[in-house]
Amino acid sequence: MTTILFVKTSSLGDVVHNCPAVSDVARAFPGAAIDWVVEEPFAGIAAMHPAVRRVIPVAVRRWRSALGKASTWSEIGAWRRALRRERYDAVIDTQSLLKSALIAACALGKRHGLDRASARELLAPMFYDVCHAVPRGMHAVERNRLLARKALGYNPSNSLDYGLRVPTSSRSNYAVLLTMTSRDDKLWPEERWIELARNLRMPAMLPWGSDAERERARRIAAAVGGTTMPRRLGVDELADLFAGAAAVAGLDTGLTHFAAALGAPTVGIYCGSDPALTGIYGAPRAKNVGAAGRPPEVDEVLSLIA
Repeated sequence: MTTILFVKTSSLGDVVHNCPAVSDVARAFPGAAIDWVVEEPFAGIAAMHPAVRRVIPVAVRRWRSALGKASTWSEIGAWRRALRRERYDAVIDTQSLLKSALIAACALGKRHGLDRASARELLAPMFYDVCHAVPRGMHAVERNRLLARKALGYNPSNSLDYGLRVPTSSRSNYAVLLTMTSRDDKLWPEERWIELARNLRMPAMLPWGSDAERERARRIAAAVGGTTMPRRLGVDELADLFAGAAAVAGLDTGLTHFAAALGAPTVGIYCGSDPALTGIYGAPRAKNVGAAGRPPEVDEVLSLIA
């Protein structure tokens, strides 16, 4: 049996973008055992892929803040022993950062990653047994897929499948508005969110994560009326929310990619980044609108919402 370990630890959008590579490998090697090292907050996403045998959560973010504690080093040791329970035919670090390369170096098996011209951090390739060239200008999804193909030597597939599965009975008459993102230049003006919500033919849900995101959602909800602000939701709960939505509109954030990968009708709103590189990709019910430095108008977004 072929055994393969993927290392793609974070962030949420990057984890979602790795799913098609997992699907490709599962198609190319029927019956393969595919494991995945991922940061603990995103372990639920990896677990939604039916081809993943074992999810191995890592807690680099949490460990960094508590390196002086003996309990942290005990937890790291237990994690390393769990990782090394198996020798893999291939360890594929699709993140190719120094932190992910060090994680890959803890695993048993031939390690594959990006070469110095392709990786975002130049020290990462020092920890791989085999380095591969992958063009930087490709979309993140295709970079992951190409690296996996080069590492394992299978023929490319034209079919792209995120593979994420969430049982749901039917879609409901509500929209999800994802008003949060990681950078201020990616934000869409609040007055446009308000106008969008007022013109939808369905009630809107406004999830949030941080305190700042909660306050933004609260302001929009108060201005619109008839919208719902749920409590802070976990990954599994968000998956259920997206899977049942009639429409999702969101900024350049991992949750928007997650919704699209789950098959929700999704509109990605781009204001400060290039959708050609990080836009929603390969999801048949998803569309991108806007561009870096050109936030879309409300009518543009409304015209794409089914």
